[in-house]
Order: sequence, then C-alpha cells, then structure tokens
Amino acid sequence: MDVNTEDFFFSGLNKPGNTSNRLGSNVTAVDVNKIAGLNTLGISLARIDFAPYGLNPPHMHPQATEVLTVIEGTLLVGFVTSNPQNRLIFKVLNAGDVFVFPEGLIHFQFNRGHKNAVAIADLE
Repeated sequence: MDVNTEDFFFSGLNKPGNTSNRLGSNVTAVDVNKIAGLNTLGISLARIDFAPYGLNPPHMHPQATEVLTVIEGTLLVGFVTSNPQNRLIFKVLNAGDVFVFPEGLIHFQFNRGHKNAVAIADLE
C-alpha cells in the first residue's frame, strides 16, 4: 500500500454540524476512519457544535483523556470524580478556555448561553 498526503489530511472541521436534534449538539469525529495516518497513534479529535442550551450528555472514554478547547460561546463543563465522594468538578468556559477530562471519568458539556457554541476535543 502506497502512503500519500491524503492519508494525513482531513478538511471539514470549519463546517458546523447539524444541531437540530433532541440534544441540540453534534459531534464531528476525526479518527482513523477519516485520517488513516492516525492508525496506531492513539489520538483522535472532534468538533462539537452546540445549539443554545445544547448538551453533550454525560459519557466517558474508558481509554482516553479528553482535552476540550472552547472556540466560540460559553459552556458549562464538568466531570465526576471516581473516589468514594463522587465529587462534581465543574467550570464555566469561554472562548479560548481549555479543560481536561481525565481518562475514564463521566463528563459532560452544556451550552448555557443564548447563542451557538463550538469546541474542539482532543482525545489521547
């Protein structure tokens, strides 16, 4: 198999995802299925679009830490610790802010604003 430039390239994260659904959010994943060059690297990324009051519901990544960067809007984000206290760690983020969700912990993102919001998630 010949390797070429297209194996290391994806175009399209500049395009908003369709948030016309019950959650008011859309995840556009960029993984090995879109960039073959990611194979065996253990990384992927995603654009997450939020309508006003849109939610990326509680979920977890059993084998990945997520680093979220807010590009536009305001998000309330958080995770629940895995210790016996099950503490909620949360923060309101604005454009340019970064938040880390440790591997395997349940986490969420919620657009509490009246305008659309966009974030980029890096999973490693």
